[in-house]
Amino acid sequence: MDGDRLVLLSGAASVYALAMMALDAGIPLANAVRRTLSGDELRYDDVYGGRSSWRILPSVDHPGEPARCVVSGTGLTHVRSAANRQAMHAGGEQVTDSMRMYQWGVERGRGTPGVAPEWFYKGTGTSLRGHGDPLDIPSYAEDGGEEPEIAGVYVIDSGGAPRRIGMTAGNEFSDHVVEKRNYLYLAASKLRTCAIGPELVIDPDFGEVHGEVSIERGGATVWSKRIRSGEAAMCHSLANLEHHHFKFEAHRRPGDVHVHFFGADAFSFGDGVRLEDGDWMQVRWDGYGRPLRNVVRKTGGEALVEARPL
Repeated sequence: MDGDRLVLLSGAASVYALAMMALDAGIPLANAVRRTLSGDELRYDDVYGGRSSWRILPSVDHPGEPARCVVSGTGLTHVRSAANRQAMHAGGEQVTDSMRMYQWGVERGRGTPGVAPEWFYKGTGTSLRGHGDPLDIPSYAEDGGEEPEIAGVYVIDSGGAPRRIGMTAGNEFSDHVVEKRNYLYLAASKLRTCAIGPELVIDPDFGEVHGEVSIERGGATVWSKRIRSGEAAMCHSLANLEHHHFKFEAHRRPGDVHVHFFGADAFSFGDGVRLEDGDWMQVRWDGYGRPLRNVVRKTGGEALVEARPL
């Protein structure tokens, strides 16, 4: 991306292929980009606004093998998310397990390594959506709500070491009603589509990042909030989050891609907003490119899924 232009690359059909090219050549990813710049350009406004035959895919994927893209996240990294979770589950308790886990992060989240954060699984690359795509509230869900986050994007090199490709804006869409019913439903509430992009930043500033999230309904903004992320806003260091994700041998399989969400500072559900079919969610982070926009889509009736004997 160069201002209002998209400059096409020649010789790399995907971000994954570009990363592999850089690894094979032993050069920084930025150098691989410079090597593959072509003279072909597109008007970014047309593609971003959906007025082109080109469309924006998720900012990374594993071409041909979406199951080799692991989508996951870390929760309770921001004080507002911990406060929202506390409000969901407090009941008669003064302090919930969620708030205790956040406090552990405050006390010991920046060590080498520090205390382990909360971790959750979102799915594989089949759950990823790009800018402009719908995020689904399936028939079996009770709700769907935005979670404005920044996600790290990684590839595992041939020696089994994680290599950070960059970071990207994300909407870690979840079912907060199911989660509120009982915190043991958290794992199920996360198995939903989510979005990343439209841009992948390969040299991001993750020290302190400011942004804004908003909800539009019928062409009007019905809710918005300033948001903050980055290491200065979190109770864990980036190095600690990465260590605790990649310490598992299964997360260091050569050739795999990982998209890992780093947690949210605010979301509309915490302010009592329930999203409706057709609502537009927008996530913008300073320094991370144009806003990520996705529409809420409710899908059809639920059918019984039956496992039959062979």
